[in-house]
Amino acid sequence: MTKRNLLRHRRLPQLLVFSTIQPVMFLLLFTYVFGGAITTGAGKYINYLLPGILVQAVLFGAMQTGIGLMEDVSKGMIDRFRSLPMARSAILAGRTIADMLRNIFVIVLMTAVGYLLGFRIEHGFFNFLIAVGMMLTFGFAFSWVSATIGLAVKNPETAQVAGFIWVFPLAFASSIFVPVATMSKGIRVFAEYNPITYTVNTVRALALGLPVDNNIWFALIWIVAIMAIFVPLGINKYRKIT
Repeated sequence: MTKRNLLRHRRLPQLLVFSTIQPVMFLLLFTYVFGGAITTGAGKYINYLLPGILVQAVLFGAMQTGIGLMEDVSKGMIDRFRSLPMARSAILAGRTIADMLRNIFVIVLMTAVGYLLGFRIEHGFFNFLIAVGMMLTFGFAFSWVSATIGLAVKNPETAQVAGFIWVFPLAFASSIFVPVATMSKGIRVFAEYNPITYTVNTVRALALGLPVDNNIWFALIWIVAIMAIFVPLGINKYRKIT
């Protein structure tokens, strides 16, 4: 099932192309339009921004899981899979793993673009690989959230809207673009405990040689909690559909 979902990107390369255009646009716009007006205390704004954009790209990529699953439902593919001798969880696991592997390509591309814009890894390549692993695990967890939402709606269009409605507040009320200390009190409290903030802070610290502190542990706790809730929910929702 993982191979089947990966082959879709080879046969429909525009899916991969357009999934990378959006994060590149975010990176360019925030670097050259807003970067001069934002003070982060981390030197060049690109060094602060890129780790956040990488996490955002992985998160947005995870939202494609629910859309893809609902497309399979609407086209009758799920009925065909049901006749095969496989575990029902394999459908969801194959899709989420494939989307995680696709995110590797997105991370590599975005890092290369960031390097051209002035981003530099300051704490060693090995630590950056740990950051990449954290991002992929984070995206994998949110793929299960997307899968659950996608299987709960009636068509791919609704799955796309339902997925991004809750992702955008989480993404923008976090430390992706600006330090949470600059936000108003109510938003700041939400942003401080946001799982995206913990993940971005961990990735940023590993990339720039800053203290990781407890961010990595809180990020892992969020990832485990999300998977503990949404893996069984997604499988249960799939069983009800089929």
